Amino acid sequence: MTTDPASSFASPTIADIEAAAARIEGVAVRTPLVASPVLDRLTGARVFLKPETLQRTGSFKFRGAYNTCASIPPERRAAGVVAFSSGNHAQGVAAAAQLLGMPATIVMPADSPKSKQVRTAGYGAEVVLYDRDKEDREAIARKIAGERGAFVVPPYDHPLVIAGQGTVGREIMIDLEAQGLAPDIVLVNASGGGLTAGTAIAVKAKAPQAQIYTAEPEGFDDYARSLDSGKRERNERTSGSICDALLMSTPGSVTFPLNLGMGVRGVTASDAEAGRAVALAFHELKLVVEPGGAVGLAALLNGRVDARGKVVVVVLSGGNVDAEMFCKLIG
Repeated sequence: MTTDPASSFASPTIADIEAAAARIEGVAVRTPLVASPVLDRLTGARVFLKPETLQRTGSFKFRGAYNTCASIPPERRAAGVVAFSSGNHAQGVAAAAQLLGMPATIVMPADSPKSKQVRTAGYGAEVVLYDRDKEDREAIARKIAGERGAFVVPPYDHPLVIAGQGTVGREIMIDLEAQGLAPDIVLVNASGGGLTAGTAIAVKAKAPQAQIYTAEPEGFDDYARSLDSGKRERNERTSGSICDALLMSTPGSVTFPLNLGMGVRGVTASDAEAGRAVALAFHELKLVVEPGGAVGLAALLNGRVDARGKVVVVVLSGGNVDAEMFCKLIG
């Protein structure tokens, strides 16, 4: 397998996030920070939303994927990249590779939404399906990469990926500072924890008092339990929630110590609560959010954090929802 472009450093810093911001500028969408009087009234807080639903490929994942792929020297890109993902990282890597003229192979669970599989293939990637309850997606990806001499682009446990996702937090801070504000609470939907770690690094560089929370679906709260216990806990299963983008077995080995060290805490919301948050985002804010992208918003709306009187930012991490499910959720 070809040498990893991040082999020279293991833990991303704010300087790495700044470098990632320069690398993705003009390619990734500079998403806005959206105020919501409706949410202010419902929560008693000053609420801002970071709609990564508007990001290229429909989720924040494009940021880390492009930062990583663009870090591969041009003369070594012909071997391509391999990734494993339930959908959003898959599309991010596929799109990034297409923009950079690189072949991409994406290992996806067979039960991931068909729309995500089709969109991934639409970016020119080869899609390899696997059984998430019986097979090891990472082992499959690394076998393919080894055979082809390709780079593996993990969904979260990689410093360049984390740094790319950290540009979300960097933009949050720039936009809040322009209004003379600092965040008290930042809610980030978590699967492996890369977006949380990158966002926390960027936010705490300017607002060390801010409390960062992971948000997960009930019954799949490995991150929350791990942050409570101080060690990586596991979920008993990795399927059975409408929040398919967030279903991981355990926190990332790279991301978890970063998040634990920054004092990140965890909250949850039920599938029903996430579904209602999807509906509210559509009806009140005119935003299309997938269930996994709405868990943080659901946690806020259902009082899982003490938000009254505080400045709260919620990252809406993705909008790649199956049309049939979306119609059902919005009523």
